[in-house]
Amino acid sequence: MDHKTELVATKAGASTLPASTRVAIIGGGAVGASILYHLAERGWNDAVLIERDELTSGSTWHAAGNCPTFSPNWAIMNMQRYSAAQYRELGERVDYPINYHVTGSIRLAHSRERMQEFRRAIGMAERQGMNLALIDLAETRRRHPFVELHDLEGAMYDPCDGDIDPAQLTQAFAKGARDKGAQVVRHCRVMSVARCGDDWDLETTGGHVRCEHVVNAAGFRAGEVSRMFIRHGGREAPMAVMGHQYLLTEPIAEIEAWSRDEGRKLPLLRDVDSSYYLRQEAYGLNLGPYERSCKAYWLDGQPDDFSFQLFTDDLDRIEWQIEDAARRVPLLGTAGISKIINGPIPYAPDGMPLIGPMPGVRNAYEACVFTFGIAQAGGAGKVLSEWIIDGAPEWDMWSCDPRRFTAFADADYCVAKAMESYGHEYAMHFPRQSWPAGRDRKLSPVHRQLLELGGQMNPSNGWERADWFAAKGDDISPKRRHSWLRDGPWERRIRQECEAVRDHVGVLDLVGFSRFDIAGPGAACWLLGLIAGRLPPVGRMCLAYFPDRRGRVLAEMSVIRHDEEIFTLITAAAAQWHDLDLLRAALPDDHEFSIQDRSDAVTTFLVTGPQSRSLLAPLVDADLAAPWLSHQRATLHNHRMHLVRVSFAGELGWELHLSREDAGPVFDTLLAGGARPFGMAALDSLRLEKAYRHWKTDLSTDYTLLECRLDRFVDFDKPEPFPGRQALLDERHRGCTKKMAMLAIDCDLHDAPYMANVRQDGEIVGEVTSSAWGYRVEMGLAMSMLKSDIVTGDGALEVDIYGDRFGARILPPHAVWDPDNLRIRAQD
Repeated sequence: MDHKTELVATKAGASTLPASTRVAIIGGGAVGASILYHLAERGWNDAVLIERDELTSGSTWHAAGNCPTFSPNWAIMNMQRYSAAQYRELGERVDYPINYHVTGSIRLAHSRERMQEFRRAIGMAERQGMNLALIDLAETRRRHPFVELHDLEGAMYDPCDGDIDPAQLTQAFAKGARDKGAQVVRHCRVMSVARCGDDWDLETTGGHVRCEHVVNAAGFRAGEVSRMFIRHGGREAPMAVMGHQYLLTEPIAEIEAWSRDEGRKLPLLRDVDSSYYLRQEAYGLNLGPYERSCKAYWLDGQPDDFSFQLFTDDLDRIEWQIEDAARRVPLLGTAGISKIINGPIPYAPDGMPLIGPMPGVRNAYEACVFTFGIAQAGGAGKVLSEWIIDGAPEWDMWSCDPRRFTAFADADYCVAKAMESYGHEYAMHFPRQSWPAGRDRKLSPVHRQLLELGGQMNPSNGWERADWFAAKGDDISPKRRHSWLRDGPWERRIRQECEAVRDHVGVLDLVGFSRFDIAGPGAACWLLGLIAGRLPPVGRMCLAYFPDRRGRVLAEMSVIRHDEEIFTLITAAAAQWHDLDLLRAALPDDHEFSIQDRSDAVTTFLVTGPQSRSLLAPLVDADLAAPWLSHQRATLHNHRMHLVRVSFAGELGWELHLSREDAGPVFDTLLAGGARPFGMAALDSLRLEKAYRHWKTDLSTDYTLLECRLDRFVDFDKPEPFPGRQALLDERHRGCTKKMAMLAIDCDLHDAPYMANVRQDGEIVGEVTSSAWGYRVEMGLAMSMLKSDIVTGDGALEVDIYGDRFGARILPPHAVWDPDNLRIRAQD
């Protein structure tokens, strides 16, 4: 049977819904079909894809089909790189024709800052084995003879970029999966889901199917599907539906002549500062803008019968981009418009997809809300199939994890942020930039005071936190923040805040800590089985690391022990649902202890600096001589609190954990006593000087505990087995191939960005995981992951920072500031 006949037969035939299957995938777009294919490739062919209409009937059918590899995000670049490589061979591999053109692409830059972004991405791409490159304007014209070069600083060329037919891609994945025994069931709508023991029962218009795992890959209907899981502990998927328009022109004689002469298509052109892409389509052009005057659809609910349909044309919204593109490529203005596409595209609040475990629901996953689903479908299939089969993907995917949004992400927030993300699809994300939409979702009890003190706020898990404090006269305009430079109005203030903590006393509002109270018989034994180390004695606290079965870092939590079987676990604000899922997934069926999420009920101040004891002594009825890592109950002016002797800033200090109702007067008292407010940016500098790791930058599932040099937190001799113990034992026996190290970087201009390359003699030998200027030690610092032989060697190193290379050296494997912890342990 030839391919054309086979496709017709596939559409005409009707697969029967099985009574049971291992995995059920809801949604038949490119992503859903890719997941089915990747599961089957791994031998999990007992899987079924359920589509309410025909394959591709959602956003896939009207997608433009662009396939970039470029991304400023490490995880997305990984997925898109994998997809592009897979698509080159997929047609032959599954014996199905795919209309895939690898044309290369040119991204235009109007500013020096954009060129710096390109240089950073080029370094990331090199680390992933791709050859992106800057090109000058003459080379830009040579590769694309119809482009005008006015107002340009330069360009970047991606040889792997191109476009693909979305329908053919989806059918190829589906055929490859079916050939290996997986099933595709069309014209079958999932109506509801129910628990059946440890399995799922899906009620559909074609009957019931029982499965172990279920995947929401429903595209712009993902919200509708997610609501079926609410009664099982889930939530509505955080998303909105945007209308994306692109237009196709009639054939253009000059493009046809060039293509025939060259035997290829023009490279795809992206004018990212004007926010559109322009590519050759047959012998015409395809213009796709991401306009600021964008529109969200279906605010009152989605129509039930929307399938293979489009929205009404709305060219007024994209008039500016059309005119700008016609000036950039004048041939565009000479051709008539043959077709206008205005179709639904789902957007998460940050523009990133949702890939991974469904929050609060066991054996349920999400692979949905893709704004670039065609480019990412291959990688998404790989990642989600690994989540299901292996329990975790090869790459750390936190930036796409559905649990990154918690209850604050309601419908209004999702629409506001989706519109912001769509309208700034190609925007640069500068280090000190703060995006305005969807703000003030969760406010600190002292939010008003922070603003009055000049607090420049930035949200974490919806909580507004002060990043730094501006003084009167500082230029805090949005335009001033559009810089990759360290030098800005913030730099002087961050320095002053760090110096106050070093020399006197500072107070940091640490609102938003994720906090879980665990109490009851068996709690201690259960916790011991989850962490790599031991628990603290009663009255003390410790850091605990939760490894996965590979020995990689899942979570870092502070463990406060109140009694033999009573604990408080404190972790990052952003980790709330991630870590709560981790704990609940490990609960034994017969557990007698409870887990209570108190993240919203308790707030925290950090009071730290050499004068912190002098400040607190007349205010609190507590033993301030109690040792480091101890905790006690206390009151301050009749306000009850829990006083913990610890400081992430690496100075003498205490965390004050107290109710939200008591926070305001306590904060005012601390300020009146001489404490200077400092922000999260200063804390980041201070913690790096102490070599304290940060979750999901330095600590992630890309690295093991031993690679992160957390050996002192691993107890191989304790009787309780823990996840990853054998993997870590094997790694200890054979030796780590890479190790974490602190670098001093000779760069006064910038902080090294995440995943900046570290080189020796030009060869990449590692990557930066976090960096900042150390104001107590007066040097640029960077936590990095390096090849093990580099860590123990003495060769000169360089770090790529926005396209330039700066000298670096490895610092001793301990804190740069106060390596003996004399200041943090001070007793006088």
